[in-house]
Amino acid sequence: MARIRTERGLDRLVNFSDATVAIAITLLILPLVDAASHIGSKPFGDFVADNVWEIVAFVVSFVVIARFWVVHHQIFESVRDYNGAIVWFNFLWLLAIVTIPFSANVLSAGAGQRPDVYALYIGDMLVATIATRLMTSVLHRNPELMTEESRGSIDVTAGIAEMSIMAVALVLAVLIPEVNLFWLFLLFLSGPLHGLLHRLVYGPSQTTS
Repeated sequence: MARIRTERGLDRLVNFSDATVAIAITLLILPLVDAASHIGSKPFGDFVADNVWEIVAFVVSFVVIARFWVVHHQIFESVRDYNGAIVWFNFLWLLAIVTIPFSANVLSAGAGQRPDVYALYIGDMLVATIATRLMTSVLHRNPELMTEESRGSIDVTAGIAEMSIMAVALVLAVLIPEVNLFWLFLLFLSGPLHGLLHRLVYGPSQTTS
């Protein structure tokens, strides 16, 4: 694919991505909208009790997509041009994002311990994180794609800790499904792990951004 150097081309890529995220994040609420249409004279507290897992899945997935969008937004704030690799890795990221409403609905509607569903949900997050990492790697190798003030600012260790922990959480969720998605709490270790990787690569005098 030929590199596109017009500002309009970059705007179309970003706007398309933002619109796709907006649709995906809106789809999250549809199962609850459908459930609310049958509430009738039922007290709202009963509705909440009957749909507690759907509500939890909605809130968690909303936060997950919002977090991925924030990282994506930060990346493209530093981009002035793009190439074919950026385009296709961005589509990989979008694939993971649009799958989250589906996996969230399967998760909330599924009964019992479902390691396959846990793998689907965490796998979506892992793919989105990998795609983000791949885009930053392309920018690191091609600094001409970035704005002048952003060149050299990419942390090559960013995302590695998150990817590693998500992969571990996915395996553990399949092998020990009794813990459910609480394996994702392991992500709290990503900060310290990233700090360790950053010091190993850049030395103790550097600080993580």
